[in-house]
Amino acid sequence: MAVVTAKPGRGERRRRLLHGLSTVLIAVGVLVLADAAATLLWQEPLTALQTKVRQHGLAKDLKKLEATGPSPIERRVLSGIDDQRRRIAFLARSLQRRTAPGDAIGRLVIPKLGADFVMVKGSDPADLRKGPGTFDDTPLPGVGGTSAIAGHRTTYLAPFRHVDDLKPGDRITVKMPYATFTYRVQRTRIVSPDAIKVLRDVGYDRLVLSACHPLFSAAQRIVVVSRLTKVDPLGLAR
Repeated sequence: MAVVTAKPGRGERRRRLLHGLSTVLIAVGVLVLADAAATLLWQEPLTALQTKVRQHGLAKDLKKLEATGPSPIERRVLSGIDDQRRRIAFLARSLQRRTAPGDAIGRLVIPKLGADFVMVKGSDPADLRKGPGTFDDTPLPGVGGTSAIAGHRTTYLAPFRHVDDLKPGDRITVKMPYATFTYRVQRTRIVSPDAIKVLRDVGYDRLVLSACHPLFSAAQRIVVVSRLTKVDPLGLAR
């Protein structure tokens, strides 16, 4: 004998629909809270994943850049430069010309923070989504003067999340295809977003790291100023 199953009434269907909807909303709420907690305690996880993937690709691009080097004409010019400092400056300017905004250009290492990132050329929002980026209006390390690098503190892998932990004497290393530059932190300052005087030439080679301040705000900038203490030439710069 066939068993007849009664169809749920309209009220029952509505209760099931509301129950399913509430379950989805609760799950979404939990994910939003988890994302907010991760951002507060560490960094924004979704953009961090995006940048991590981009950093992997940039590391490959950097190896290709290091292997390619300057053009044949530039190599001939370089062969006539005997002074090592001038060779480094020549290669730095060559790299600046050969790369486009967003391209891998070097590597930034800050041992105290456990930071090791491929740097890109440029500091526009699109560039900084890939990693720390060089300021267009400052020279690359090796040219002379003040070089500057910007980075995020809460999103896109948050490379400068803890730059406020850096103290005088802490080491910062910038590895370019033509030389490795070692800097020692001098001081940390909080400035307004338009305080371009922190990028001025002060008569010796230095590096400025810049990021928004405080966390989760762009009201000010935190800048870490460090002085060049050592240069190790690489490849054609030797």
